[in-house]
Amino acid sequence: MPRTPEETVRRLLDLLLAKDMDAIADLWAEQGTGEFPFAAGDAPRRLAGRDAVRDYLAGYPQRMDVREIPVVTVHHTKRPDTIVVEFIAHGYTVRTGEPYRMDYISVITVHDGLITHYRDYWSPLAAASATGTLPELLGSLRSGAAR
Repeated sequence: MPRTPEETVRRLLDLLLAKDMDAIADLWAEQGTGEFPFAAGDAPRRLAGRDAVRDYLAGYPQRMDVREIPVVTVHHTKRPDTIVVEFIAHGYTVRTGEPYRMDYISVITVHDGLITHYRDYWSPLAAASATGTLPELLGSLRSGAAR
């Protein structure tokens, strides 16, 4: 029996804590997409297909050591295949050893237990600050504005 959207997302979060990025990518439909409307700098704004998601997630545990997800709030929509999920992730950045706290809001559509569309509203400034790459992000934004 296929998982509901909420079950799929809770599985995704469990796998994130387990640092199993391949299993997370396996939650995507073959042609499923990921979108990051607030992405900045070199971060992709859109991923098309499970393989692109897998490539995007490769090496994530070597950058971010997520230790807990203490808050998860699921909002059901009028569409049974789509939910809005708010969650907070805590951990450490591998590069700096600094604490990591990121708030996420994601709109997720699931069909037959697989993610067909994942739109993630995360803060590129908070991520760059946590990973110690804020100067690089600001530099890429400045160079992009100069074009």
